[in-house]
Amino acid sequence: MESIKQIYRIGNGPSSSHTMGPRRAAQMFLDRLKDKLPFARFEVTLYGSLAATGRGHMTDVAVLSILKPVAPTTILWEPKIFLPFHPNGMLFRAFDAEGKELDNWTIFSIGGGTLANEEYNEQKTVEVYEMSKIRDIQHWCESTGHSYWEYVEECEGAEIWDYLAEVWDVMQEAVRRGLEAEGILPGGLGIRRKASDYMIRAKGYGSSIKSRGLVYAYALAVSEENACGGRIVTAPTCGSCGVLPAVLYHLKETREFRDSRILRALATAGLFGNVVRTNASISGADVGCQGEVGVACAMAAGAASQLFGGTAAQIEYASEMGLEHHLGLTCDPVGGLVQIPCIERNAFAAARALDANTFSNFSDGKHRVSFDQVVEVMRQTGKDLPSLYKETSEGGLAKEW
Repeated sequence: MESIKQIYRIGNGPSSSHTMGPRRAAQMFLDRLKDKLPFARFEVTLYGSLAATGRGHMTDVAVLSILKPVAPTTILWEPKIFLPFHPNGMLFRAFDAEGKELDNWTIFSIGGGTLANEEYNEQKTVEVYEMSKIRDIQHWCESTGHSYWEYVEECEGAEIWDYLAEVWDVMQEAVRRGLEAEGILPGGLGIRRKASDYMIRAKGYGSSIKSRGLVYAYALAVSEENACGGRIVTAPTCGSCGVLPAVLYHLKETREFRDSRILRALATAGLFGNVVRTNASISGADVGCQGEVGVACAMAAGAASQLFGGTAAQIEYASEMGLEHHLGLTCDPVGGLVQIPCIERNAFAAARALDANTFSNFSDGKHRVSFDQVVEVMRQTGKDLPSLYKETSEGGLAKEW
């Protein structure tokens, strides 16, 4: 299992698989061509989910931002063609002035900004963790007396804390920017930003409703920043980037947790997200929104449980509930935009993560269904979901719009 840095990627939204990944792929293709100059034009074909919802996710804008300054670039859309490796396929081609093809490269954006194909897979490049199942890591924690975050430190080295400190800074800035911003989200749906309104209204209520309203506001703030192409952190994806920051920001503000403890919670959350990424998927185009918002909820629940002093078993239980109760969640974005129902889902998942933490901390951590079992069920459920419910905007809410 590789570094949790692959779970926490810093970049611009609105989509890790449809924006971050294609932008990185375009840059990598350009780098391949350094010894094949000169070239006169590029042609990029987007397949499957990338083509179906690419305009709403600004996939073409991301690719053109890299290639168009170098040479004229044509984007071709093939939403009905799904290549075998993954639904998010891209074919890059470069031509000289006579129309001769200089190079071609097929690559797939497999979730969280990660790229792969039959010969190359960023998800399997450097093995950092020996264990890739929570049951094994939990056993290690219970037998040694260590915590999940200490396993992260043991495997990643002390330098992981500098990276997580940057992640936390970006998350907090996204919350603050989102709370200050107003206006209409781009994309044509006419949706107004709500984060600042929710924050103001929350402060007018008593403690319980106020607390829940602020969590909503923080999640909306980050998700709305993402929808506007702002700088955020995948956790584990752009579409689910509001859940974990909302929970951690809220707990820091209300419980005054030190940043050092927040970073440890981030490490634990990243570990749980990494296990899902390794054994199943965090790509909406692959397994639906259960792999995005569901995993984000699991990460946030585990982080909250740790902050409140949960045992290894209670942290695992909180994370298990966060994912289990999102099983079967489809990815059916209206207009192919990361807005409806994505933004609201972030707010609800943040609240559910806190509920999962409370429920698990009332227990002794013992329960029948393990986190690893739920991950496998999520993987199989994702395989069984028809493609129209996996980020193609052909079914569900998207079809009713």
